[in-house]
Amino acid sequence: MSPVAGSFVALDYVVFALMLVVSAAVGVYFAWTDRGQTNSGDFLTGGRRLTALPVSLSLTASFMSAITVLSNPAEVYRYGASIGFYALAYLLTMLITSEVFLPVFYKLSITSTYEYLELRFSRTTRLLGTVLFIVQTILYTGIVIYAPALALNHVTGIDLWGAVISTGVVCTFYCTMGGLKAVVWTDVIQLGVMLAGFLTVIVRSVVLQGGVVAIISDSQDGGRLNFWDFDPNPLRRHTFWTLTIGGTFIWVSVYGINQAQVQRYIACKSMTHARLSLYINLLGLWSILLSSVFAGMCLYSVYKNCDPWSTGLISALDQLMPYLVMDILRDYPGLPGLFVAAAYSGSLSTVSSSINALAAVTVEDLIRPYTSLSEKHLSWMSKGLTFSYGLLCIGMAGLASLMGGILQAAISIFGIIGGPLLGLFTLGILCPCANSKGAVSGLVSGLVVSLWVGIGAQIYPPPPEMSRPLPLTTDGCNFTTANTFNWTATALPTQANSTVNIPAHDINFYSLSYLYFSPVGTITAISVGLIVSVLTGGCKLKVEPRLLLKKEDTTFYYFIKLFKCRVSPAALFGSSNPAFSDFELTKSGAAP
Repeated sequence: MSPVAGSFVALDYVVFALMLVVSAAVGVYFAWTDRGQTNSGDFLTGGRRLTALPVSLSLTASFMSAITVLSNPAEVYRYGASIGFYALAYLLTMLITSEVFLPVFYKLSITSTYEYLELRFSRTTRLLGTVLFIVQTILYTGIVIYAPALALNHVTGIDLWGAVISTGVVCTFYCTMGGLKAVVWTDVIQLGVMLAGFLTVIVRSVVLQGGVVAIISDSQDGGRLNFWDFDPNPLRRHTFWTLTIGGTFIWVSVYGINQAQVQRYIACKSMTHARLSLYINLLGLWSILLSSVFAGMCLYSVYKNCDPWSTGLISALDQLMPYLVMDILRDYPGLPGLFVAAAYSGSLSTVSSSINALAAVTVEDLIRPYTSLSEKHLSWMSKGLTFSYGLLCIGMAGLASLMGGILQAAISIFGIIGGPLLGLFTLGILCPCANSKGAVSGLVSGLVVSLWVGIGAQIYPPPPEMSRPLPLTTDGCNFTTANTFNWTATALPTQANSTVNIPAHDINFYSLSYLYFSPVGTITAISVGLIVSVLTGGCKLKVEPRLLLKKEDTTFYYFIKLFKCRVSPAALFGSSNPAFSDFELTKSGAAP
């Protein structure tokens, strides 16, 4: 391994720029084809005529960001491949979303998920949910834009703020021009670029290391294939239980209630397409997860004897993947550019989804209910808000420099804020006795508890014995770094021994795995919400049936009936979008 991996050449910049140009062109195309559009709903929901395949790929790309491209492989390199258990969490998430949240949101034909909260509880509840979503999304988007730019800047030499601003501007441009259709179709292109970037690195690593078996063998010898960790201790950072249970709560809060995701599948032309989009998306999630985990194993195989982080060749683990790319692909001009394009494709797909969702909730929850603007004016306002949120997210990127590891920081934001919101929606959909007092009490309580735990974990981080970083070595290094310190036979004095036990009195509640922040918030919100609702007369409440999940809304109900008597496919999978039905659902509270 060379201490200097390489730098970008002209062809790399061309490949990177091409990805930006194609993304911008999609926005121009949809702006032209929909130039007569005067309806804000069409701009924000694509006219509710989208089909399953592009929506499913867009769902996958939306939260498989540059954080996935850079941090998942680094996670495997440092902590092992146990994050592969996310595959099970993804499966459970799609089942829960498809069976519990999708039927209710789809039937109501709403643009903003928080509109449901007013129909079910009160306007105060809706406003609280909207504000929390806006805060969560802006914080997360800042990380998504800044963190990969920082990692790539250190390793490839690509200009930090040049990359941040160029990607932010392009993203804002095509979102403002083309609306949801542009977001969905650029996501499809960007997902392809992400997979191509991963495959380029994987194929080259496999060739260098002598085959897939050699890489798996190296990972096994280095303890990276640590799948069979069933320790139930909730303080352990990553185990089977934290990744599947905690991961399911986190991803249900993303797919089940997050505006960026819900806005896509309720824009499908029928419930069949909406459900299919979730399950096809599951295949995409598994593909990205498998690619990122194997890329991490490639990282370890290449640097198993000379860790570039310990030698100071990189300053953060998030720079490992860019360093590997510049190290093994420097003789292939254009391929490093493809990987950087893959990382930024992840950023673009996530940021575009976020600012489109931010514009949607602002128009539907904060402007439309309080004004009498025409649809034409609301459409222009939607575009103006999309542009403004794009600029705000670029500005928020600077805040991300204050946060630690980007994977854990991003997941923590979703857990701390998304958990209580998930509890709030679950109360509304599954608990007929829940009332507005209980909903607000539950949401506030869940947020206070999850913030307390999350902030406490930042102030009192869990000890290494709970996170269990795996050993790294520099024994195989045969070069001298810039400070003339020879690493050839130097051991690492700071490596944590994963077998060392920490005294019980040194462990506190703040050592709870960051993946459990979301379940803590969700369970607190539901528990407090139910108790307060019952004490304030919730048991006498009569809720409109369309605002609750009914057994007839689930496919499981019809699959059971299928064995008893034949049912039609329309009953099994759902009819066309209510927006195009012969009757119109009202928002006044009257049942259809």
